[in-house]
Amino acid sequence: MKLAIVGGGSTYTPELIDGFARYRDVLPLEEIALVDPDPHRLELVGGMARRMLARAGHAARIVTTSDVREGVEGSDAVLLQLRVGGQDARQADETWPHEVHCIGQETTGPGGLAKALRTVPVALGIAEVVRAHAAPGAWIVDFTNPVGIVTRALLQAGHRAVGLCNVAIGFQRRFAAIAGVQPDDVSLGHVGLNHLTWERSVTVAGRDILPGLLIDRLGDLAHDVHLAPSLLAQLGAVPSYYLRYFYAHDEVLAEQLAEPSRAEAVRAIENELLGLYADSSVDEKPEALERRGGAFYSEAAIELLAQIQGAGGPSRVVNLRNDGVLPFLPDDHVIEVPARFADGAFVAEPVAPLDDDIRGLVAAVAGYERLALDAAVHGGRDRVVRAMRAHPLVLQHDRAQKLTDLLLAENRDLLEWAS
Repeated sequence: MKLAIVGGGSTYTPELIDGFARYRDVLPLEEIALVDPDPHRLELVGGMARRMLARAGHAARIVTTSDVREGVEGSDAVLLQLRVGGQDARQADETWPHEVHCIGQETTGPGGLAKALRTVPVALGIAEVVRAHAAPGAWIVDFTNPVGIVTRALLQAGHRAVGLCNVAIGFQRRFAAIAGVQPDDVSLGHVGLNHLTWERSVTVAGRDILPGLLIDRLGDLAHDVHLAPSLLAQLGAVPSYYLRYFYAHDEVLAEQLAEPSRAEAVRAIENELLGLYADSSVDEKPEALERRGGAFYSEAAIELLAQIQGAGGPSRVVNLRNDGVLPFLPDDHVIEVPARFADGAFVAEPVAPLDDDIRGLVAAVAGYERLALDAAVHGGRDRVVRAMRAHPLVLQHDRAQKLTDLLLAENRDLLEWAS
């Protein structure tokens, strides 16, 4: 099997390589093409990847290139892990919304809209190259944020694509550790949109253990997601930590105004990692990579790629077309739920009706996502204002216009239609 990783110069990539080495029997890779426009990063990450595979005795060949066509040529699957604009753009996304008293975050709220506008056109361009030059039937696995919007863009354009996020697998591992079982023994009632999800059940050996955990381990679960125990108890569910931007907006904003941005911390970690990758004696995944984020990313990617290659197995949480699963959303909207891969397609498992408060928030954010995708594909300030105003963290028209002006000022060089 040949796998292409577009954005292969990312400091995340050795996390994937470590997983490929550990799970070689699950995913038999013969070639891994790392594609990235930054030749310096490619050299460092490519060298690190080769040393890691050599240490593990893995025979896969690492190829590095800045040419997307060359990298995806003949690939059986293509993994997208892009960051258009790099850490500079992330730093901006996390700070300019503060001028209008909104949280700054790279996937949620105004910053998430900026990232969608930058990313969707690039992802669609890469996908066209994949369509023309990858192996027949090749899948695109999108790990690029905002995953829901990018995946819908790919599906809307007719590409064979599925979205992947590590939130669900992180919860699965956490609940498995609590229950003292293997991760695949845990099934999650995971539902929502990417970065807007709730765990409504945790099934082990046919029994939902979540009600008991919300009594016996309520404090621990609330601490994990940085939310009030009373909120989890009232919901009867565990929200993802991204829900904190909604459920505790003012608290988060106050923290952001008082502390360095996450982008600053990530930039420092990345510099440390690139220094380690440049050291020819380093051939194991560095401890510092755990501080970069993306826990269990490699396991999630490998499980998904193995299923696409016919390995079977239990349901996995993915981003895919709604197709009636959440009846209050359009069929072509992208949701994040457990699904099985069968007969060449992902099929979502049924989802019990959502409570009114959860359904209302999902519907509101889904409306924003549709407008955000329209703005990303077609451009134009008016489309951006409309999407911005639709986001539940914005709503006010004057605020939406001010945020749009800030967004365009920060991203003018990264948006073809705005330059």
